[in-house]
Amino acid sequence: MKTYDVAISGGGPAGLAVAITAAQRGLATVVLERASWPVDKACGEGLMPAGLDVLERLGARTLLDGRGCSPFVGIRYVQEDGSVAEGLLPAPGGLGVRRVALATALGERARAVGVELRERTVVQSHRRTGRGLELETSEGLVSARFLVAADGLSSPLRRAEGLEVEVTGPRRFGLRQHFKVVPWTPFVEVHFASGVEAYVTPAGSERVGLAFLWENGSLEHVSFEELLSRFPALAERLGSAEPDSKVRGAGPLERSARARVADRFALVGDAAGYVDAVTGEGLSLAFTCAEALGQLLPEALVKGAARETLLPYERTFQRAFRKYAWMARALLMLARRPRLRRPVVRGLGRSPWLFEHILGFAVK
Repeated sequence: MKTYDVAISGGGPAGLAVAITAAQRGLATVVLERASWPVDKACGEGLMPAGLDVLERLGARTLLDGRGCSPFVGIRYVQEDGSVAEGLLPAPGGLGVRRVALATALGERARAVGVELRERTVVQSHRRTGRGLELETSEGLVSARFLVAADGLSSPLRRAEGLEVEVTGPRRFGLRQHFKVVPWTPFVEVHFASGVEAYVTPAGSERVGLAFLWENGSLEHVSFEELLSRFPALAERLGSAEPDSKVRGAGPLERSARARVADRFALVGDAAGYVDAVTGEGLSLAFTCAEALGQLLPEALVKGAARETLLPYERTFQRAFRKYAWMARALLMLARRPRLRRPVVRGLGRSPWLFEHILGFAVK
């Protein structure tokens, strides 16, 4: 049985980014994905400048065309009374990209650099051996020197490794759907209503993605149609545009792990920890950390890939996650307190330079 250098459970953007980086550094890499490619899921689909830089370095940016992605220049907040605050992102701006288009581009790039992609393959259990790990999958045994868990918010591997930390407090959920309409603005728009926010992202030359986020218990009835009815101006803007995808949901969103690394094992992407989609930085955070892990793996494997050799990745994650979590919690605090949020957003509307300074700090 062949022994891979790296086995990755999960073929989403984080897992594929690790795979591409590891393969580019000469490691025999296999990705094990339970679904079929391209993998779709509920996602805000916005890449901030740091994530876009990683996508370029991975060699996948040129594999996207205008049908599956659309650049955006900044963020716009729209309140119930119509007041607006908008700020530009640092150059080169951001990219709204349909999740399946991103998965297709990353999968194509992964194959090009020698990654083996196995779809419809579920990792059922794993155990450490003297030389590495053996993975019991739905398609048979897989042997590897290192295992990366990129298996999402609910990460079974995070639990199996004893790294799960129970999250207490309010639980947030999301729904998203796409519509066939030419994006009406080069901004990502965040609309506020009582108990819920709507996020509009250009995701192609003739497509916008619409996502709703809310807190469990804040709404009596939840459906995509009922949520959209809370945003009359947005509903009018969409008009009779046809849906371009099925409604998909996610949640609870916040997840936590006591560490990202163990012997011959690492968590990446949503499996490594997540606060909320409110900042739109999930993909960029995942790409930044995935690249750092992939770059570290060759040296770590030479040294046996014990937990201590992986601590540089843990520190990189902590630095990136700390800033993301601070911004996410600050925005959640405002979203939950409309009487505070309304004057703050109006103030940012009068001082776009301040808004842009905050955005620059958040996304760099």
